[in-house]
Amino acid sequence: MTAQHYVACLDLTGRRCLVVGRSEGKVRALEAAGAEVVSVDRYEPELLDDVWLVVVVDVEQGERVFADASARRIFCNVEDVPELCTFILPALHRRGDITVAVSTAGASPALAQWLRDRFASQVGFEHEQLARELRRVRPWVKKTYATYDERRDYFRNAVTKALG
Repeated sequence: MTAQHYVACLDLTGRRCLVVGRSEGKVRALEAAGAEVVSVDRYEPELLDDVWLVVVVDVEQGERVFADASARRIFCNVEDVPELCTFILPALHRRGDITVAVSTAGASPALAQWLRDRFASQVGFEHEQLARELRRVRPWVKKTYATYDERRDYFRNAVTKALG
């Protein structure tokens, strides 16, 4: 059995990330996550110095970049080549603090995008407002309720009360 991917949202603030090939979208997304992005057309091994994560959109350079990144234990994604990826990128939709992310583990990006659109259509302005309000009261809840279970119950009740 193939291991499942571990799903996480990464804070890339101050982390150096490399994009190999032209992709303004990938660069913008990494910068929005706080990354220090280096974007190049031609890959050279020294570009991996101090890099934490690599995205390769120029598939012709993918095998070489993946081999070098793997040897240095740097996360690497070669677009549309799952076997050359130590991480994959889900189909995303963001609305305020809410992120809908769908992955098919590389089996079908088209299916992931279709599902993302269906799920995202269910996330409305009221959900965005609720997320903002729950973020605002979170410090008070952490100070007021001593245990994880009490805090979890508070937030579950707040969501149920707000959304039914």
